[in-house]
Amino acid sequence: MTGTTTVVVDGANVVGSVPDGWWRDRRGAAERLRDRLAAHAQEGFPGLPGPLDLVLVVEGAARGVAPVPGVRVESAPGSGDDLIVELARAAAEAGRGPCVVVTADRELRERVTRHGARCVGPRAVRDAS
Repeated sequence: MTGTTTVVVDGANVVGSVPDGWWRDRRGAAERLRDRLAAHAQEGFPGLPGPLDLVLVVEGAARGVAPVPGVRVESAPGSGDDLIVELARAAAEAGRGPCVVVTADRELRERVTRHGARCVGPRAVRDAS
């Protein structure tokens, strides 16, 4: 498999992995995550060399966060997990390149690996400077 790596980020899980008051402004927290991701779209992250096709999945109060250059934002109409599984499946079917899902959610990890996605924890994108 060749091509650009698609990285699907479970926004709620990554934002929720740090108790920094994100619950007071879920949309703002998702926007800050989106902006941190965008800074790495070309060069990538440790263990995830760029360029990357970054997809941030948001749900609930974070729906409607706008995309920025380097990061596509997908607002889940229902379950963010279901949309992430759909995106992983679509990436596998398209055969464009590997798909990596960023989440610590065990059930979601099991679901996306059935579609050939590799999983990494939130630290893979959260702690990069």
